[in-house]
Amino acid sequence: MALLGQSRAMRGHSVNSVDMKKELLHHFQSKRLSVEERMAAGKELRKKFPRIAQGDYKPAPERADPVSILEEQAKTRLPELVPIRYARMLTSPFAFLRGGAAIMAADLATGPKTTGITVQACGDMHLANFGVFASAERNLVFGINDFDETLPGPWEWDLKRLVASIVAAGRFLGAKKSMCRESVYAATRSYRQRMQEYAGMGYLDLWYATIREKDILETLSGSALQGAARMMGKARQRTHMQVLDKLTDLVDDNYRLRENAPFIVRETHAKDGRTIEEALGVFLESYFKTIADERKALLKNYRIVDVVRKVVGVGSVGTRCWVVFLTGNHTNDPLFLQLKEAQPSVLEPYLSPSIYKNHGQRVVIGQRLIQAAPDICLGWFKIGGSHFYVRQLRDMKGGVEFDPKTTRVENLDQYSSLCGWALALAHAKSGDAAMIAGYAGKSDVLDEAMVRFAFSYAEQTEKDYQALADAAKNKRIKVAKATS
Repeated sequence: MALLGQSRAMRGHSVNSVDMKKELLHHFQSKRLSVEERMAAGKELRKKFPRIAQGDYKPAPERADPVSILEEQAKTRLPELVPIRYARMLTSPFAFLRGGAAIMAADLATGPKTTGITVQACGDMHLANFGVFASAERNLVFGINDFDETLPGPWEWDLKRLVASIVAAGRFLGAKKSMCRESVYAATRSYRQRMQEYAGMGYLDLWYATIREKDILETLSGSALQGAARMMGKARQRTHMQVLDKLTDLVDDNYRLRENAPFIVRETHAKDGRTIEEALGVFLESYFKTIADERKALLKNYRIVDVVRKVVGVGSVGTRCWVVFLTGNHTNDPLFLQLKEAQPSVLEPYLSPSIYKNHGQRVVIGQRLIQAAPDICLGWFKIGGSHFYVRQLRDMKGGVEFDPKTTRVENLDQYSSLCGWALALAHAKSGDAAMIAGYAGKSDVLDEAMVRFAFSYAEQTEKDYQALADAAKNKRIKVAKATS
């Protein structure tokens, strides 16, 4: 796997055709370092960036007020939805961490130096950002399921956000300190060990690699195995027919998307003043340019029935998200597309800007690069000044529900290990697995460092959560009474 961003031509920069041909030819004819040499180079990086130092976290002396960061993000969002975002983030420190990707990005950027090994970073890596989804062949695979913040960046930042979320989630679920600690160990150990495996794999084998249903069932044990089986069973039921039953009503013999203001609303005009019908025309024209011809042939069989705006997620609340309901041969042939606004990645202020002019394209290309079986409907478009990406809504997707009343906290370590595996696969596909494996090593030094970081940042998250709660109490921010 070549280092990300090695060639101007491959990165999409403007070069003339002669230069591009020469650069590509040089790239494919150049001598490559062996796996052993790259692992040795990764190990050598420990001298500059000791693994134990990865565990250091201290807030910067001039650390920005976390509430101010959220308020700045709110300026580009629908103002009537921002109070819902705050309400969802105030559910728990874990929910706050989920919605505070921009806050943590700023902290990571001012923290210890990184190894300089670049991957396609998720940018918003946390325990609730994993799940099962269907491949094009309708097989269930496990992996990362949200890419709104994806951007080339340090592999350490994703891993640190993941382990911090493990402690935050564990505390929310009622786990003891020992369980939180073991779960961070499990995630980091899994990440290291899987990266060792991926380092020696052929590039095509790595590209096609997935975490299959069989792999999940063989990895887990006890009640975690039973929980995974239930999760996958629910995912199989979450088809477009299930969405039809859950999100629509039959009105005068026609299905219509169900409203639930302010979370699901039907609007007559888009942001730029166009009617919804005009906006849909712009969407289809722009979106169809980004998908392959065979996908166009499939989608042209469907007709638009209804459109609503829907509030989704925690950190995404306030951005524009539309659900488009289409039907094919008959009412039992529905298709639901989610059109989700893509704003600049929270990592962008601290790294190189995206090479893609459309942030929807940034999200889609990132997903295609690090997700083994991406959605067949993935595409992007622009309307007015807003960027969007397109995906299917809920199509055979499922994940863990983090609820203290129902989640078995004793399985946190096994689930964390599975997430560490999925993160390693994503990083191996997009970066240099051998260099990361060489740096991470086979001992538990990195594991210990990540435990220290995870607990330190969990403490920071709880302080920031309290700052948001104080802002609500002091009427600095407005918080919605209901979250769903």
